[in-house]
Amino acid sequence: MILKSKLAYQLPPTMPELLTFKKFNDLALAENLAAILDENGIEYLLEESALLFNPTFASQTEASKEYLVKISPRDFEKATKALTAYESSFTDDVEPDYYLFDFSMEELMEIVTKRDEWSEFDYVLAKKLLAEKGLHIDKAAESKLNEARLVDLKNPEPSDSTWVIAGYIFAMAGGVLGFFIGWQLWNSKTTLPNGQQVYTYNLSDRKSGKQIFIFSIFGLAIALYYKFVYLS
Repeated sequence: MILKSKLAYQLPPTMPELLTFKKFNDLALAENLAAILDENGIEYLLEESALLFNPTFASQTEASKEYLVKISPRDFEKATKALTAYESSFTDDVEPDYYLFDFSMEELMEIVTKRDEWSEFDYVLAKKLLAEKGLHIDKAAESKLNEARLVDLKNPEPSDSTWVIAGYIFAMAGGVLGFFIGWQLWNSKTTLPNGQQVYTYNLSDRKSGKQIFIFSIFGLAIALYYKFVYLS
C-alpha cells in the first residue's frame, strides 16, 4: 500500500525504477526521512510492506510491517548527502550515555568502513568521536573507504548449498516453494549504497536457481496431472 508519494507526475517510461533507499519499522522515522528528501527536492515514494517473516507471529501489527522509502537510483548520492547534513546537526546534543561513547577506536572505525550497516546518525557521530581521538577522516579518505566498501558489497553472497538442495527437493516434489527458492536464487538483486544493483548470488547458484524454477514448473504440472487424472 502506498502511504505517501512525492512524485509530481507519472514516471516516464525512460526513467529508472524507484529503488529502496532506506527501510524502517517505525512509520515516524520513514516520514522524517521523506520530509528531508522533500526539503531537498528529491522525489520519493513511501510504501508500507508486510514482512515476509514476522518473528512475533502476529498478523497485521506494527511489528509485522516495514516502511520503504524509495527514490531514483540517480538520487542516492544526493539523498545520502542530505541525510548526512541533517544528522550532523544533532551530534552536539547526544546524551552522555549513548552507546557509541563506549566504543573503541576499532569499533568506531568499523562503523565508518561499513556505513551501510549503521544509521546515518551513528556514522556521523562515529566520525566525530574518531576526530576527537585524533583520527580525522577527510573527504578524500571517506571517498576511498566508500569505494572500497562498494567493491566488497559487489561480491556475491557465499554459496549456500542448503537452499539449493532444498529448492531441488521442493521442485521435484511439485511444491510451490520451489518456484520461490528458484526465482530468488536466479534473479535476486542487491541495491548498493550508490543506487547500483548487482545480483545477490554467484553465477553457479543463479544457474541452479534457474534450473530449480524450471523443474518446479514440471514438478507442479506432474503433481496436478496425477491429482486430477488418477485421484479424481
